[in-house]
Amino acid sequence: MSDTGTLAGSALRLTVFVGESDQWHHRPLYTEIVHRAHAAGLAGATVLRGIEGFGASSRIHTARLLSLSEDLPVAVIVVEGEDRVRAFLPQLDELITEGLVILDQVEVIRHVGRPPR
Repeated sequence: MSDTGTLAGSALRLTVFVGESDQWHHRPLYTEIVHRAHAAGLAGATVLRGIEGFGASSRIHTARLLSLSEDLPVAVIVVEGEDRVRAFLPQLDELITEGLVILDQVEVIRHVGRPPR
C-alpha cells in the first residue's frame, strides 16, 4: 500500500471459501473475516455469494429452487500487499475450521476510493 492509501503494483489476492451458514460466536463467519480485515487496516474486502458448489465434504450446495440450500458457498476476497496479507493469515487460522484459503499473486492496475465527504 502506498502512502496515499491506494494499492498499486504487485499484491496478493487472499480468497477464503466458507459456507454461508458457518458461524463465529453467533455471527456469520464471513462477517467476522471482513471485520477483522478492516480492523487490520487491509485495503478492502468483498464477500461473494455463490449459487452452487461443493467442497471437501463433496456435498453439493445450490440455490436452484427445487433443492434450495441453506449453506451456499461464500468467498471473501482481499487484495493487499504481501506483507500485510501474510500478517493477517494467523487470524484465519483461528477462524477457519472448514473451508479453503488460497493466495494468488496479482498486479493491481487501479485502486481508487471515493473522496471523503
